[in-house]
Amino acid sequence: MTNLGHFDSDFYQSNYTIDNQEQSGNDSDVHDYAYGSSGRQQACEQPWPASSVPPELLSPSGYTGQFFQPASDPDYYSQSPYVDSFDEEPPLLEELGINFDHIWQKTLTVLNPLKPADGSIMNETDLTGPILFCLALGATLLMAGKVQFGYVYGMSAIGCIGIHGLLNLMSSSGVSYGCVASVLGYCLLPMVFLSSCAIFFSLQGTIGTVLALVIVSWCSLSASKIFISALAMEGQQLLIAYPCALLYGLFALLTVF
Repeated sequence: MTNLGHFDSDFYQSNYTIDNQEQSGNDSDVHDYAYGSSGRQQACEQPWPASSVPPELLSPSGYTGQFFQPASDPDYYSQSPYVDSFDEEPPLLEELGINFDHIWQKTLTVLNPLKPADGSIMNETDLTGPILFCLALGATLLMAGKVQFGYVYGMSAIGCIGIHGLLNLMSSSGVSYGCVASVLGYCLLPMVFLSSCAIFFSLQGTIGTVLALVIVSWCSLSASKIFISALAMEGQQLLIAYPCALLYGLFALLTVF
């Protein structure tokens, strides 16, 4: 053990101490402060020799474009199929099946029973006008003191089912339920006039009965005219007008009484 301790003391003997280390560190800092900063400043301020710079960097470049702004290619956009996609899209209301021009034409066709109907327009499933006219009929009946919204919707649904089955038996091409509901709903507009008259005076009399008969005839003739033009059923208008008159007669009874 004594030999090992003697060996350790001999191994760690050195003339270098901590004080010498701190002194040498301070001397190096002083040397850097005195000479290093000024030397670095002179090195930064010293210009590059002209011989060490490549000549292509000193001469103006022949590139005339814009950096980070690549020129657009008009041929690419002209050939792209997505450029005019938004312009060719139909309006939102038309995609939803709401066409105000067709609604106005159908309304005018109903208001004028003698006007010929356009079969291409009438053979559409447009329920915007029928829903509005059903709401108007229920609202006018409510203003007359009759809460009959359930009867209006119930008789409309049952009547559309009956007329739909009858037209499919009579026509060779057939018809959809939406088309039947659309036509019968548009032809309900004259009945709204009758219910509006019930707001101001009572229809339970001779005037009311005559007015109700006129309105029922008006509605049935308009509906039969539209059906024969849309389904190409020439010569069968009276056969179609009879069941339509029975349906609209129920609405007239609901309005008068």
